[in-house]
Formats: sequence, structure tokens, C-alpha cells
Amino acid sequence: MNETLAGQLVVVIGGSAGIGLETARLARAEGADVVITGRDADRLALAAQEIGASGTAAFDADDAARLADFFTDLTGPIDHVLITAGGPHYGPILQMSSADLRAAVSGHMVRATQVARHAAGRMRPGGTLLLVGGTGGRRVRPGLGIISAVTAALPPFTAALALELAPVRVNLIAAGFVDTPLSARLLGDGLDARREELRSTLPIGRVVGPADVAALAVHIMGNTALTGATYDIDGGQQFVS
Repeated sequence: MNETLAGQLVVVIGGSAGIGLETARLARAEGADVVITGRDADRLALAAQEIGASGTAAFDADDAARLADFFTDLTGPIDHVLITAGGPHYGPILQMSSADLRAAVSGHMVRATQVARHAAGRMRPGGTLLLVGGTGGRRVRPGLGIISAVTAALPPFTAALALELAPVRVNLIAAGFVDTPLSARLLGDGLDARREELRSTLPIGRVVGPADVAALAVHIMGNTALTGATYDIDGGQQFVS
């Protein structure tokens, strides 16, 4: 490793598993100090020990007061923040409660805005706020529910936030299926079938893993010319689904 992030502080909101944990691991290998957060204190402690994180905080990222306290308590300037907390909301729109619908539509953007509000003044110029969305909802089809609307909203939201936060950068990673614990929980007994389907249909001939997304995230952190953009990483899934 060239330690391209040496001396920098990377904060991962949702860093105890999956994409967040792998990004924290790679950032640490690239020389960064890493602070990870998550809701499960025990799982967070194990993840921190595994990767050598310099700090942890156990809280729900949608708890505005706890989020504010977290950034207040951080010492030193922040270079990069990755937000992976939260997940997709599937199902027919008319069967969703008002609360679930509100959370599905605004969750990613409200969460990102809250993080930006508390982190921006602490971040060094050239650092990046990195969001995670998806590519799967770009085609409207049965079963996706509100996902397509959220997928369409995130890129312009990212670009607008990039203009407001400059010279701090804001970028969006749009992933397809990623083989993470969250995917396993969502698919249950259908996980192996989905993996096999993707291996046989994706142009890359394999399933995208969290380490693939982590590599993209760390590249975006290190390349200070990138802002306001959306970066797809789905192995070509959107072209063959």
C-alpha cells in the first residue's frame, strides 16, 4: 500500500459490517485513522478491534441529538465521512404506512444533510462526504415500490450538496447487489440463488463484494478532483437485469 490517506481521519457512519467495515479496513491500510459508528455496541467493538480503529460510537444515525454529540466529541479535523447507515425500503407503495413512506423518501437525504450540517465545519478542504445509493431502481418495475423515486433523487441531491459544502467534496456511490450481511438478511433463503443468477448474467462474471465498493470509496477519498458526481459499481447489473 502507498498509504495515500496517511495522517487523515476517516469517519464511517455504519462501519460495523459490510461496505462500511470494508471501507474502514482499507482506509486504515492506506494510513488513515478511522472512527466507526453503528447501532450494535458489541458488534462495533469487535469490528474496531479487527481493523484497528482509533475510535467507535454506538448510536442510531437517525437520532439527531446523538449524531450532533458524536461530531462535537470528535477531536481534530475530519478528512472524509462515509455514510452507509440505513437500508432500502421494498414493497408496494400503497401498502406502506405514512411513517415508512416518509422514511423511505427522505431517509438518505435527511441523514446526509444532518451529517453534513455537523461535520462540514470540522472537515478539511478537499475532504469528501461520501453517500451510498443504488442502481437497481433506475428501471421502474413491479416490486420496487418507492426505490425508483429515491434512486432518481440522490444524484441531483448530491450535486446540490457539493456546491453548498465546497471546498469539501460530496460524491455518491451507486451500487447494485453487493454480497453483504444486509443482502443476506433481505434475501434469506434466496441468497444463494441470487448469487448464482448474478454469476451467470453479469458481464464481470462474479458477484460484487463489499471490498469492491471499498476500493472505489477510498479512490474517491484520495482523488481531490472528484465532486458532485455519481459513481456506478454494479458489475453491469443495470444493463442485463
